[in-house]
Amino acid sequence: FRPLYSLVDCDFSRLLAPCNYLPRSCVHTSAPLEASRGWERKNRTVYPPQLPDEPCRPAEIYHCRRQIKYSKDKMWYLAKMIRGMTIDQALAQLEFNDKKGAKIIREVLLEAQDMAVRSHNVEYRSNLYIAESFSGKGKYLKRIRYHGRGMFGIMDKVHCHYFVKLVEGKPPVEIPQTALDQAKDYVQQLRNRTIISAL
Repeated sequence: FRPLYSLVDCDFSRLLAPCNYLPRSCVHTSAPLEASRGWERKNRTVYPPQLPDEPCRPAEIYHCRRQIKYSKDKMWYLAKMIRGMTIDQALAQLEFNDKKGAKIIREVLLEAQDMAVRSHNVEYRSNLYIAESFSGKGKYLKRIRYHGRGMFGIMDKVHCHYFVKLVEGKPPVEIPQTALDQAKDYVQQLRNRTIISAL
């Protein structure tokens, strides 16, 4: 009598080998938010060479911070406040602002300022102004908020992104618009619309 499955005939190397049924390339290991990096990719833009009589093209620095534990609406007010300022004016305004978002934006501006001197051949770190400054919606996480009598609600753990663009040179002088000029621009925008399925 011989057993159907004996230990002598068993190949332990096959039993103890790891189960690699899927190829290693099919396993997703990176973060899902690493795919969209279009804002930082603008730093790699290569412009055509300039003519000798053309003015020197100012340096442009794109920087951002993603997934900030802060509301995008609260961040927008701070981002709009420093838009069009020089880098020194913006840092001074944010230093004396006691909001949480002001401290975050100040850190991002200092990082962008160092990156401008180190990687973008900017000679003077104070010769920069904020051309673009805005916030965006990050990833919202759904969580349960417990109520009385066994009830519950759904709350959001909000996150936001902050984007900034620094340009070398002095900020352009903006002429303040009157209420009539703003109304004319608004009417012109309405006239320039493309209404689908219309006459």
